[in-house]
Amino acid sequence: MDREGFRTYLQEKKLPEEHLDPFVALVERFERFLEASGCSDDIGSASPDDVDAFSATLIAEGDNAWDNYIALLRYAAFSKNRPFFIAVMEYLDGAEALGNLHKKVGETLGEAKRNEIFQGIDLPPLGTPNTEKARRTQPVIDRLEAADPEACKAILGSSLRDLEDAWFEDAKTTFPETGSVDDFLKKRREDFLAELEKHKREGTWWFVQVITDEVIDFVRQNPEVTTGVREGNVVYEAKIPYMAAEYLAETDQRMKRYYYCHCPWVRESIRSGGPEVSSAFCNCSSAFHKKKWEVIFEQPLRAEVVETVLRGDPWCKFAIHLPEGAV
Repeated sequence: MDREGFRTYLQEKKLPEEHLDPFVALVERFERFLEASGCSDDIGSASPDDVDAFSATLIAEGDNAWDNYIALLRYAAFSKNRPFFIAVMEYLDGAEALGNLHKKVGETLGEAKRNEIFQGIDLPPLGTPNTEKARRTQPVIDRLEAADPEACKAILGSSLRDLEDAWFEDAKTTFPETGSVDDFLKKRREDFLAELEKHKREGTWWFVQVITDEVIDFVRQNPEVTTGVREGNVVYEAKIPYMAAEYLAETDQRMKRYYYCHCPWVRESIRSGGPEVSSAFCNCSSAFHKKKWEVIFEQPLRAEVVETVLRGDPWCKFAIHLPEGAV
C-alpha cells in the first residue's frame, strides 16, 4: 500500500492526529490478510469478496469496531476503488436498523412477542454483508406483519435509523429564506442538480455512485427525485437510484430494481431470487423522507409509501403530508 500517500490523504481530510497511525495500521493489516489468503495481489484492487472475507475475520476476532471500517472506507476512497468503497459503506449505512427494530418491537408489543418474532434470528454484528442482513430481515418482517400489521407499519414508520435533527438544520435554515414550500423545493432542486454537475465535472462520486450526463438528465426529467413535487398539502418524493448509471443502463427488471434500492437490509433479497423482504419495510424509508419536514415544522408528520421496487414498481416514491397552513 502507499503508506505515506494514504497518511497524507488522511491529513488533508483533517482527521485527528490520533487516528492516523491506527487507520494506517488497520489497512496494513488488510494488506497482510490479502497476501496470506491469496486474494487480490494489490490492496488497491481489492474486491467486495476480499472485503467480506476480511470483515469476517474482524468479527471473529472482536475487532469489528466502527473506526476500523472507517479506515477501510478511507483507503477505498484514497485508492479510488469504487467496489471496495461500496462494500464497506454497506456495512455502515443503516447498521443500527435491525437492532432498533428489535428494541422497538419489544417496547411496542412486549418482550414475549418480540422474542417470538425474532426467534432463531440473532442481531447481525457490524461488518455483516448484505446477503446475510437480508436473510435475517426477511423472516422478521414477515412475522411482525403477520402478528400486527398496524404495529408493523407504525414501528417501521417511526424510522429504524438514528436520524439526528442536526443533519437537517440546513433545510430548516433555508426554508424561511425561500418564503414558500414551492420556492424551497425549487431551490433544493437547483442545488441538487448543481451538486451532481460538480461531481460529474470533477469525476468524483456522489455517495457511492458515478454521475453521468444520463443520470443528470434522469434527475432533471423527474422532479420528484430527491427534492419533491407538491400537490396540494402533500409533497411527493422519490429516491434517486442507489446506482443510477447502472439502473438506467440495465434492461433486466429484477436487476433494475436491485440497482434502484438503497437499503442494505433489502437489496440482496431482490438480487438473490429468493424470498424478498416485505415492502412493509419501506415504511422506514418514508420516515427518512419526512424527517427534514419534521425538523422544518418542528412537529411529527405523516408519510406513506406510494410506490416501491419491492412491490414491482419502477421506483420508490413517498407522500409527505405537510401541516395545515404550511402551503
